[in-house]
Parts: sequence; C-alpha cells; structure tokens
Amino acid sequence: MIGRIWHGWTTPGNADKYETLLKEEIFVGIEARHIPGFHGIQLLRREVGDEVEFMTMMVFDSLEAVRAFAGEDYEAAYVPDKARAVLSHFDARAQHYEIRAERRGDG
Repeated sequence: MIGRIWHGWTTPGNADKYETLLKEEIFVGIEARHIPGFHGIQLLRREVGDEVEFMTMMVFDSLEAVRAFAGEDYEAAYVPDKARAVLSHFDARAQHYEIRAERRGDG
C-alpha cells in the first residue's frame, strides 16, 4: 500500500471555502474516476500562525495505481484551477510512502 501525502495552505478567510471545495467537488471527482487500486482519501486541517494548513493522504495499492491517478510524473501535485484560486501556496510535488503497518482502535 502507498500513502500519497500533499499539503496546501490558505488564509483563514478562504479555509472553509477550500474545505467545501475539496469535500463537495474535488474528492467527488476523484471518486467518480473509479481508479483501480484507489482506496480513499483523508483530509486534515490545522491553523498555523496566520494560515490554515490542509493535508491530504490518499491510499493506493501500488505506485502503478498512483500513476493511474496522477500520470507518469506521479509526484506532480493535482491542484485544479478552482483550488489554486483560494490557496496561498501548496506543495508542487506529493510525497509517497509505503504503508508498513496500520492499527485501529476499538472505539
């Protein structure tokens, strides 16, 4: 399994707008592609000084599945124009990690 990690930052005034865009359009569009080997996406958010940082983690079966999502240059960030309009700055490249273990709590 592969975790694809990406970060983007907004102003506090754009944070809710960006989160809504992610959840209602961007994530829905990714899911609609029915990418073989794609298992899901998580969204994390935190305030950092005068910015709001977002982190996404997508989970795939393999780097081949990541390439099916992102193309041959699979580290290139996927940032649609609507997202670019509200982000202050973002990672140009995503990082990819092997998921070596996962444990879930009882609750």
